[in-house]
Amino acid sequence: MSDPADAQALLDRAAEAGIHRLALPTPFAVGRINTYLIEDDPLTLVDAGPNSGKALDELEQLLAARGRRVEDLELLVITHQHLDHLGLTDILQRRSGADVAALGALGPWAADYVASMEAEDDYAERLMARHGIPDELRYALRALSTVFRGWGGSATVTVPLTPGETLDLRDRSLEISHRPGHSPSDTIFHDRARKILLSADHLIERISSIALLTPPLDDLDPAERPKPLIQYMESLAETRAMTDVDVVLTGHGDPISDYVAIIDERFRMYDKRAGKVFRLLEKAGEPQTAYDLAQMMWGNVAVTQAFLTLSEVLGHVDLLLRDGRVVEEDDGAIVRYRVA
Repeated sequence: MSDPADAQALLDRAAEAGIHRLALPTPFAVGRINTYLIEDDPLTLVDAGPNSGKALDELEQLLAARGRRVEDLELLVITHQHLDHLGLTDILQRRSGADVAALGALGPWAADYVASMEAEDDYAERLMARHGIPDELRYALRALSTVFRGWGGSATVTVPLTPGETLDLRDRSLEISHRPGHSPSDTIFHDRARKILLSADHLIERISSIALLTPPLDDLDPAERPKPLIQYMESLAETRAMTDVDVVLTGHGDPISDYVAIIDERFRMYDKRAGKVFRLLEKAGEPQTAYDLAQMMWGNVAVTQAFLTLSEVLGHVDLLLRDGRVVEEDDGAIVRYRVA
């Protein structure tokens, strides 16, 4: 955990570069989401916060403290598809007339948010059934997802972004990189001249970003199950190799500077958890579903956590499958895993 004084020093350095953290409330356990006001031309807000009156009210207050209004915003940048980052985009866009910049592939998904979320929920429900989650738990999760969906909203992307190119403002160029894993659309922005990286949820200091089982943006019903943890680790390795980064401005919590050490620690943690899954399968002595393994690891978790724990388990099973330590058995209805 970073020292508060060190974290404030990093925020001060970002502010000197014209990037100001505006932390907004969310209804989720992760806590506040960090949006960032970039004082440049166009006046830019990175991420929008959840679709709630409280978040909008606090955003207006934080902008006012800087002598700005929602109506002054000229560019909204969306880092990824999760509703706590996307939710207020449409309201802010309509009030300000701002352009919306996001990964090009996110445009069609965000344009019909409700249909996209419905398709993702359909996929998740089928996936949960295949991996042993009981019917009553799946139905409860579907109902919860429908409720949570209201914290998000559609967005009209007017500036599609291409990885490898730059988003050019008057006084800075932000290098665009696609870092899928936590979500299919995770996008980071590097102000190389100022050595500042806007990482959103790709890299957070105090928690490991969950590699959620989410279908690709261009195929919401893929024949092959996504392997987001493997994808996320590949993305982290790309970020680890970056240079000219002194400050990482994260989507939640405090900024960080020692990103290489944090990424190395995440890799060690993933190896350790994969080893734990392997030992559980050894001890069981017979094939287990991912839900069985989640129960062994965490017991009866809250309904809201069931899909998260499934994502965690299958992510580490994928590492074991990749390394040839376990094998998959599929009877056409249920998938189980055993030691190779």
